[in-house]
Amino acid sequence: MLGRTANGLYWMFRYIERAENIARLLDAGLRMSLTHSSGEQGDWEGVLQSAGMHTAYSESYDDVTSVDAVDFMLRGKNNPSSIMHCIDSARSNGRMVRTALTRECWEATNEFWIDMKQLLARRVRQQDLPAVIGSIKQRAGLVRGAFHGTTLRNDGYNFARMGTFIERADNTARILDVKYYVLLPSLSHIGSSLDNVQWESILRSVSAYRAFGWAYDGEITPAHIADFLILNSQMPRSLAYCYEKMCSNLGYLAKQYGQTIKAHDTAAATLKSLQKGSIEEIMDQGLHEFIEEFIHHNNKLGLEISEGYRFY
Repeated sequence: MLGRTANGLYWMFRYIERAENIARLLDAGLRMSLTHSSGEQGDWEGVLQSAGMHTAYSESYDDVTSVDAVDFMLRGKNNPSSIMHCIDSARSNGRMVRTALTRECWEATNEFWIDMKQLLARRVRQQDLPAVIGSIKQRAGLVRGAFHGTTLRNDGYNFARMGTFIERADNTARILDVKYYVLLPSLSHIGSSLDNVQWESILRSVSAYRAFGWAYDGEITPAHIADFLILNSQMPRSLAYCYEKMCSNLGYLAKQYGQTIKAHDTAAATLKSLQKGSIEEIMDQGLHEFIEEFIHHNNKLGLEISEGYRFY
């Protein structure tokens, strides 16, 4: 496959995943803010920091307010990671590799773009935000479903799936960071009812509340939730699950192309550390420190994939 085509598929599905992930971060921030009777604006500053948007936001706004933060994440013109920009970019990449997509996948992508152009044509009112977030997640799921159900399992499929899982791993790490490092009001709240409600909100924001109950008999503790989202390989948004799939897709490419690249070793090493690690070791190291290190290695893997498969 041409590097240009592989690049288009990889980034199309990274952007689809990123749009949904930003919606999930918004959902996490909204749920967190609703647990504060004082309506602290610091919550949204934390969400912007974890999404990697705080610097860009500061260039356009003097103060962080919930209304401006939400609008910036949804459709900010100066925000290259806004949901609308991600959907635009996904559609542009899809159009570039149109002959590598099935009709069903392209139509789902195009309809996603049309719907969001209408929904995000103006500022979203706070009371409408949950419905908009739900629509974004639903439309992203339709694109993935159309692709998964109609696409030949060839190298293009593997590049698209790698784009999905590398972006999803980044998002899960950032959502955990929103809770544990940024949004927790103070040390005095750790273990309190507020702390438990916020952890529960994290599960709901990644659509994992019921699945968590099945896996841990409903016992909501920070250690169990962190274990679920980091190390549980049955959870489809966990870091371990994402890296199992990354290694699997890289393995298919190595078999098809008859060679490996640096990314194979990086992905394998990360997966091995996740499989051998324990949540106690991660908590002792510091969850925020662990997340920072993971995001660094995840970004490194993305660069190695781009360079190794000549994405230009």
